Amino acid sequence: MSHNSSAIDGSAHPLSAGSPPPTTGRRMPGGLLFGFLGVLSFSFTLPFTRVAVSTLDPLFVGAGRAVVAAVLSAIVLAVIRPRRPRGTEWVRLLVVAAGVVAGFPLLTSFAMHSAPASHGAVVIGVLPAATAVVAVLRGGERPTRRFWIASLAGLAAVVVFVAVSGGGFSGLQPSDLLLLAAVVLAAIGYAEGALLARELGSWQIICWALVLTLPVMVPLTLLGASHGPLVAGASGWVAFAYVSVVSQFLGFFVWYRGLAIGPISNVSQIQLLQPVLTIVWAALFFGERLDPLVLVAALVVVACAGFAVRARTPRSARPGGERAVRPREPHPDGARPM
Repeated sequence: MSHNSSAIDGSAHPLSAGSPPPTTGRRMPGGLLFGFLGVLSFSFTLPFTRVAVSTLDPLFVGAGRAVVAAVLSAIVLAVIRPRRPRGTEWVRLLVVAAGVVAGFPLLTSFAMHSAPASHGAVVIGVLPAATAVVAVLRGGERPTRRFWIASLAGLAAVVVFVAVSGGGFSGLQPSDLLLLAAVVLAAIGYAEGALLARELGSWQIICWALVLTLPVMVPLTLLGASHGPLVAGASGWVAFAYVSVVSQFLGFFVWYRGLAIGPISNVSQIQLLQPVLTIVWAALFFGERLDPLVLVAALVVVACAGFAVRARTPRSARPGGERAVRPREPHPDGARPM
């Protein structure tokens, strides 16, 4: 998933306040490169999750990936020693952890046990717009009417796709409900994490959130392991290693690094490629049949999400009717950037 990064429009992105403001209007290829690497790594999450849960218990995969990533995070935090969270920051980290460390990985693991990765990619494709909606509600912004129209259109496209592919609403599968719930939880986690990154920094958010979930994820991993022998074969363990090390850990590092370099307004748009990339990988490398309906639905959802994030904040709401100049603040990676 991936799990899975924030897809909020850079013009009013909550991470913007913590990112170093560009000194000129020219593009910064480094930011785009890191952003693309993050999206590329996340685009393999659903296919690899499907491979992992085909031989391993979904609970073991969903919780175990967080445990592996948390151990790596603990090592990074011990070496770099960033500022520790204080007061209500711990509570807000719990919200982030519930969404992107526990909710999304666990729900998508169970969903991929029965649903094709390409199907899941279409449903998850509404995540950028969903994240923007949560950020609007959380940040008290007043977006344009076009934003709400595009967001509702994207949701409608997902609902229609689920109904058509399942033979009508009577054929709604539990996996579809799990994926929609995963979108909601991830949107909440991404939006809150983006806001909290102003205070703690970018990569620190996922590291602290992962470590914070260890007391819960370790027992869940052991419970999942008790459901049957951990015999997965080489492909199963490679898939589990990918979603643990890349999807849940390293992918967030390069994604947030890309946002930090910027321009955020450009880098954040790259995430709209993720559903299409996931469908392509599922067909090319994992043997899933490329249904034209799936591809059309993915393109519609991506288009709606793109319109939504671009129309999120009215230009007149910015100071002077123009793009606000962001004050220079500490680098999002803290005093000791990686």
